[in-house]
Amino acid sequence: MDFPSQPSPCQYIPASSFWGQAIWIKRDDLLHPTVSGNKFRKLKYPLLALRERQREADRDGSQKITLTTMGGPWSNHLHALAHAGALYGWPTHGLVRGPQEMHTATLDDCRRLGMRIQTVTRDEYRDLRDIPDAWRRHVDTSDINHAWFPEGGSLPEALHGVAEVIAELPFFPDVVMVACGTGATLAGLLAGMGGKGRVIGIAVLKNAGYLHQEIATLLQQAGYPAYKNYTLITDAHHGGYGKAPAELKQFCHDFSRELAIPIEPVYTGKLFFALKKMVQENAFGADERIVAVHTGGLQGARGFTD
Repeated sequence: MDFPSQPSPCQYIPASSFWGQAIWIKRDDLLHPTVSGNKFRKLKYPLLALRERQREADRDGSQKITLTTMGGPWSNHLHALAHAGALYGWPTHGLVRGPQEMHTATLDDCRRLGMRIQTVTRDEYRDLRDIPDAWRRHVDTSDINHAWFPEGGSLPEALHGVAEVIAELPFFPDVVMVACGTGATLAGLLAGMGGKGRVIGIAVLKNAGYLHQEIATLLQQAGYPAYKNYTLITDAHHGGYGKAPAELKQFCHDFSRELAIPIEPVYTGKLFFALKKMVQENAFGADERIVAVHTGGLQGARGFTD
């Protein structure tokens, strides 16, 4: 993967009947032609470190590092890691929740890029989330040269890449909003804000209160202070992860048509739906500068169209 030297655009959206308040959108969906924005940023520093590890392995005559990870059938992270493996020449192995021989457009892309897709049961997938090293049950024990990426690529090192979002902005924001799956992108934004302003996370799954602990742990492991200048909104998930009621799908359609910015109902649709509601409820000061981070995530849209 080639990491770009140019920042993604920060697009100004003036107040209108649709919004009611001016906002800026950090267009990380435009950061890379194939890798979604926050997945790209989260992979940057872990992969740069792995390049050094691979050079040492090459000198020792060891086998290539296998990038092993987990994800759902429409996972942006799986898609990104498959691209990274193909570009760097690393084998990739994806543990995917679902039935055997499952096919989606995203998984078929991953297979074409050389990723080995292995399905696991719901219980096995839960163990991958909750039990350290549970992934080793699913790999060749004779192959010790693996690098594990947890769900969403949410390693502590991932925060350093996400933190760069703030430094790229043309001004320091009062408010930054982002959709939250694992909490790593929100934690990275907190790192970039350095305790100033506030970050608002829109949890895209039910019962997401546990993300508070995930955020705290990631900040600590990545060497950052225990920043608390954030709010996690846990009642804007529209029924849970991957759920897209008609109202949300219509909103995504109207938003994309009016602003010519593609969004999808899994992540970014929930973010902008919540943002519009907050504007209507006068949740922000008239002079506050609000930046919404468009994290990409457009693999999710394929699950509703393919």
